[in-house]
Amino acid sequence: MTDADSDAEAGDPEALAERVRTGELRLHELDDRVDAETAAAARRRLLEAETDADLDAVGDYGIDAAQASDANVENMVGAAQIPMGVAGPVAVAGGSADGDYYLPLATTEGALVASVNRGCSVVATAGGADARVTKSGMTRAPVFRVSGVAEAEEVVSWVGDHRERLREAAESTTSHGELLDVDTYVVGDSVFLRFVYDTKDAMGMNMATIATREAAQVVEDETPASLVALSGNLCTDKKPAAINAVEGRGRSVTADVTIPRETVEERLHTTPEAIEEANTRKNLVGSAKAGSLGFNAHAANVVAAAFLATGQDAAQVVEGSNAITTVEARQDELYASVSLASLEVGTVGGGTKLPTQSEALDVLGLRGGGDPAGDNADALAEIIAVGALAGELSLLAALASRHLSSAHEDLGR
Repeated sequence: MTDADSDAEAGDPEALAERVRTGELRLHELDDRVDAETAAAARRRLLEAETDADLDAVGDYGIDAAQASDANVENMVGAAQIPMGVAGPVAVAGGSADGDYYLPLATTEGALVASVNRGCSVVATAGGADARVTKSGMTRAPVFRVSGVAEAEEVVSWVGDHRERLREAAESTTSHGELLDVDTYVVGDSVFLRFVYDTKDAMGMNMATIATREAAQVVEDETPASLVALSGNLCTDKKPAAINAVEGRGRSVTADVTIPRETVEERLHTTPEAIEEANTRKNLVGSAKAGSLGFNAHAANVVAAAFLATGQDAAQVVEGSNAITTVEARQDELYASVSLASLEVGTVGGGTKLPTQSEALDVLGLRGGGDPAGDNADALAEIIAVGALAGELSLLAALASRHLSSAHEDLGR
């Protein structure tokens, strides 16, 4: 071993960075040589030398580098810090959530938390919101190749007759997940099987993928089908898709509230009729004209901020924006609802184990598995839905009263 080797093996970030720079080591090989903290420091030194960037803030974090490198990120250099605020409390009467909740929101968008907080205050004044998870199921949809429609029909028929066998194969890979259904789709010589799972308190994407791989092997063994890709994009994960808006993915959840007319006028400075018209012309007509899959004002804002705060998969905000907001001016009150078709959340696994995200889940009282299993993730979905409803009400009221731009000006944004 050379002197350089000795320095590197002793954990000198500068020496390690130099060995990566000269090509003796690759970035990912650092984790095999030294502990995760030292490997991250070495990568920072390399980036600083190569780019003239100062990464002191990136290197100042409270995350367990070993845990994060093992489960959450590769080639770790540090952490990105996002300001976290809180909205609430707001009363939620859900199938799983029941009580007053503060909603942690991590965002860099000024005025967002203030807006959601205003909506939460109005909802609380009105006595709280109802929320229910109406459907639950994580999906994975492999695509198979067949010779033509005759073989496609053979595969579809076999799947219909052997769902129990597919269930046994899929569930052999997990002690928690349950296969709920397998939907079949044929396009020419392609056969798609959309597997739907109950993943309990986990968001469950990895669980569904591993289980589907086992079931797909059975399909290949017993039918003429040949697996082309374990994900055939009919799932659909992290992409806008009508199938998720219609059939759902993760949790389909709705929240609604009725607000007395005087509360609308005093707290939102507008009328139920004005908010209804703004919703109809903006969220419904405007979205339809745009060909949007989301008929809402900014539900993704709340979904994204809640996802970042609680350790969800941020890319699945795409599906989380599949939401429809409805508003009706009634004689003495305003009725408002938001229905999120495909909200993919979990309270175990993935980013929920990270320290700040775990603490945010503790604020909600939802860290870890629920009793019964799945109850905590259902509650999280219901609370996020109420937060989204609060955000919709606040923004629609700001638009109806023409206060949107002044609110941003007042907050210095």
